Amino acid sequence: MFTGIIEDIGEVSSLKKELDNLHITVKSGITSELKIDQSVAHNGVCLTVVAIDNDEYTVTAIKETLDKTNLNTLKVNDKVNLERAMKLGDRLDGHIVQGGHVDQTAICTNVEEANGSWVFTFSYNFDENKNLTIEKGSVTVNGTSLTVVNSKKDSFSVAIIPYTYEHTNFNTFKKGSVVNLEFDVLGKYVAKLASL
Repeated sequence: MFTGIIEDIGEVSSLKKELDNLHITVKSGITSELKIDQSVAHNGVCLTVVAIDNDEYTVTAIKETLDKTNLNTLKVNDKVNLERAMKLGDRLDGHIVQGGHVDQTAICTNVEEANGSWVFTFSYNFDENKNLTIEKGSVTVNGTSLTVVNSKKDSFSVAIIPYTYEHTNFNTFKKGSVVNLEFDVLGKYVAKLASL
């Protein structure tokens, strides 16, 4: 389980294809605290650390993961949001994020500066999984726990404060950027009940 509170921004230093798998090597300030077999969320996707070398570590994404997330669009030097799994007894500062359970991808359709903050708008294919956002509910974008504003059937916006803008990869988003979405677990159940 994760909370959606990003710990570090990693930089992709190497990408190596092996059959249908992609080995992703990341340079990060938290590498020294990692160990082999540990789970780390990358843009909200839970992957297992398989190798560590100085300030870099490697994880492997399989075809299923690459097909359903934005990890298949990664390039060397890209920035990725990183979060280690939460410890039992930690404060839940964001919301309950399953990690590795990315529901689908979305496209950034607008970035608007708002006098000291930013408003990002994303659209997604509602028909793919019938996922809904809830006004003032939670959503995870690239692993970052956020509050939904302007919720619609197939789009929503989030307001980003300067701290989040500077400490996540939101500062790299522009129109057309593809992001990972994980819809709020509780919101999913409410939406399913409402459809009955």
